[in-house]
Amino acid sequence: MENLVNFWRDKRVFVTGATGLVGAWLVKALVARGAEIVALIRDADPQSELLRSGDIRRIAVVNGRLEDFATLERAINDHEPDTVFHLAAQTIVGAAHRNPLENFESNIRGTYHLLEACRRGQAFVRRVVVASSDKAYGTAATLPYVETMPLQGQHPYEVAKSCADLLTSAYHHTYGLPVAIARCGNIYGGGDLNWSRIVPGTIRSLWRGERPIIRSDGTFVRDYLYVEDVVEAYLQLAVNLDRPGVAGEGFNFSPERPLTVLELVERIQLLMDCQHIPLDVRNTAVGEIHSQYLDASKAKARLNWTSRWTLDDGLRATIAWYQNFLG
Repeated sequence: MENLVNFWRDKRVFVTGATGLVGAWLVKALVARGAEIVALIRDADPQSELLRSGDIRRIAVVNGRLEDFATLERAINDHEPDTVFHLAAQTIVGAAHRNPLENFESNIRGTYHLLEACRRGQAFVRRVVVASSDKAYGTAATLPYVETMPLQGQHPYEVAKSCADLLTSAYHHTYGLPVAIARCGNIYGGGDLNWSRIVPGTIRSLWRGERPIIRSDGTFVRDYLYVEDVVEAYLQLAVNLDRPGVAGEGFNFSPERPLTVLELVERIQLLMDCQHIPLDVRNTAVGEIHSQYLDASKAKARLNWTSRWTLDDGLRATIAWYQNFLG
């Protein structure tokens, strides 16, 4: 940890998606380590953890969209970042299913715009981390996913992730861009205001004494990775980008403890002492892969990364955040 603190001190870092769940926690971690942050922000949501915590007053802000290449090129060229974290994306599977064009524009066009701006700024951009997802693999016959598996998304959200990962790989192999891909499963933690997601939606429902809504049949299997583990994964990936076997590669990050949606919700009920509130299982999910979980042995071997947070500890911290927010 001391090495990480020293590494980031006074480094100029460009972050897209800084108002999102992971982006806000990443900014918080980088500010604490002494980095100088420039963030691309499309919409300044006052409920975002970035704004609520006051961290936005500690960073420089560029207002704009990923789809506007001129904005990205100006931001990279003017601020000359040493490191770039690309987190901005359309992140809701259901929203991507309803509006695939916006999903493709944000997640595909936005990614190649960012990569091209970094390519043109290679005089000073030394490392780029692109945040991806287990959805990039699509449906696989065997689990867990390993990084040697093909990227074969079928539905709009998955396809966008597969495309973005392939574009990222192309920019490394063709232009030598120092970039790597981080693939996580379901990320949870305080600050996620997308209430359709299972963790914040369940906590808010139980807090209100309402029945938590489960869009699937509850048997869908996922990884659940606490947001602070994700932040450390991104930081470790960036720090190690100049080592052999890192640049141009994809890395899975997972606690390697998959569980069903029902198991997760029942755990939240227990931690909130709300076992008496029944669940509302609707089985209406569309465009979702039934079972997904990741093998993280490559990240352990090459990056010395392991998940530090147990599920219960991560959920307790998350519940406490929402109790403060909702209360």
